[in-house]
Amino acid sequence: MDISRIDGSFSRWDDLLEMILASFAYMEGRIDPPSSALRLTPANLAEKAAREIAYVALEGHQILACVFLRPEADCLYIGKLAVAPDVQGRGIGRQLVAVAEEVARATRLPALRLETRIELVENHAAFAALGFVRTAENAHPGFSRATSVEMRKAIV
Repeated sequence: MDISRIDGSFSRWDDLLEMILASFAYMEGRIDPPSSALRLTPANLAEKAAREIAYVALEGHQILACVFLRPEADCLYIGKLAVAPDVQGRGIGRQLVAVAEEVARATRLPALRLETRIELVENHAAFAALGFVRTAENAHPGFSRATSVEMRKAIV
């Protein structure tokens, strides 16, 4: 498996979007509001990668996983961490979080931050196992109840 930064030479936006949607499909019917992944297109995915720091995990020609990272004032935000359903459980997500840690160190940001939906308790546990701690609950616009959990991990 090879993990590499998505740069201007990457052109497989349709394949990447297909993998992200397959990875997030289990959320359908479980979360409200629906995932923002459903609003992605190949074009706006390419724009997102140009604005952020994106990585893709490949095995041969198969796209296994991706992560998008966005520097913020006091942390590095992890977004759209997606692992293809048929390769989940192989530690690929853990490896992408390790890449995020390296990027945070290189950019001198003291923490990683992510958000996961309130209903996805298995994600809360998985991120806690990687050293993330729950720091807040947030509501999407138009919701009076918490819809997501914010988690952070200090980088040492």
